[in-house]
Amino acid sequence: MQFTSTQKRTATWCLIAALVVLALWFLGPVLTPFVVAGVLAYALAPLVDKLQGRLPRVLAVLIVETVFILIVLSILLLVVPIFAKELPLLREQLPVLADRLNSSLGPWLAQFGIKVSLDVASIQGFVLKYLNANVEDAFGSVLSSLKLGGSVALALVGNLVLIPVALFFLLKDWDRFIALLLELVPPKMRASFDSFMEEADSVLGQYLRGQLLVMAVLAIYFSVALVLFGFDLAVPVGVFTGMAFFIPFLGFGLGLILAFLAGVLQFGSLYGVLVVAGVYGAGQLVESFYLTPRLVGERIGLHPLAVIFALLAFGQLFGFLGVLIALPSSAVLLVAIRRVRAGYIGSRLYQG
Repeated sequence: MQFTSTQKRTATWCLIAALVVLALWFLGPVLTPFVVAGVLAYALAPLVDKLQGRLPRVLAVLIVETVFILIVLSILLLVVPIFAKELPLLREQLPVLADRLNSSLGPWLAQFGIKVSLDVASIQGFVLKYLNANVEDAFGSVLSSLKLGGSVALALVGNLVLIPVALFFLLKDWDRFIALLLELVPPKMRASFDSFMEEADSVLGQYLRGQLLVMAVLAIYFSVALVLFGFDLAVPVGVFTGMAFFIPFLGFGLGLILAFLAGVLQFGSLYGVLVVAGVYGAGQLVESFYLTPRLVGERIGLHPLAVIFALLAFGQLFGFLGVLIALPSSAVLLVAIRRVRAGYIGSRLYQG
């Protein structure tokens, strides 16, 4: 059986794609910092290009990367005042809350034949034991865990160092790397490839810009709403929740947990729970039905169910690396699916 030239080319490209997938699968832990740096370089390269007209390329890269690292550190440091405020409250309020729950919930459940009794003394002892620990004990436990999991800690530190280094070189030589990749595309396919990549770049660019706007609006909304209801940690919790929306669904869940914890510990009553439920419920509705369709745009076509499936599927296949490349890959696949669908609609197979 002889194959046509078209069939041979198709088989060759399928083999190349399979080899790339296998490489991602087996080399995931090694490729992770480079993939992270590549995604960041794609997002930050336009800023470097704008500054390059006024500054040398290296200096523009240093400025953009330094500002980006400071922004990331600022977002991470938002968690510090949350825990600094909540841990002492947790030490004081947890036994009180347990006592209230025991006195109110116990008699109510007893009506249905369910006997529940919380050991308040044991809870208080647990709190005093673990939340009154001094700084030396905390550092001691951290150091011991680092000794037990030295390879994990070393890998984590190595990635934290490698990602900024890889990002610097990618931003510095971004145009050269892109040109090298374009040279690998056969000349006959160059026009189709350029058209495909322009559409994919447009989809990714719209998604990133729209997502940043959604994050900013939600950070302001959650902060202002929690301030109006008297939350002490309104600004750090609100800003963290808005910024965490970059990770679909997981970010909202983390912010919701922190807000619930802050509300329960500060007010010690149902008021905090109801306020958080109302504020976050309204925020989720506004984000799902107005902000994302309006700011991210219907043109992108990344349905929430498609986002969930992409995160789960890529995470299952490639682990943490898969989660990182899920949304960019889905956007590129979306462009490919559009073109395949258009070709199918115009084919003899469809039209008969």
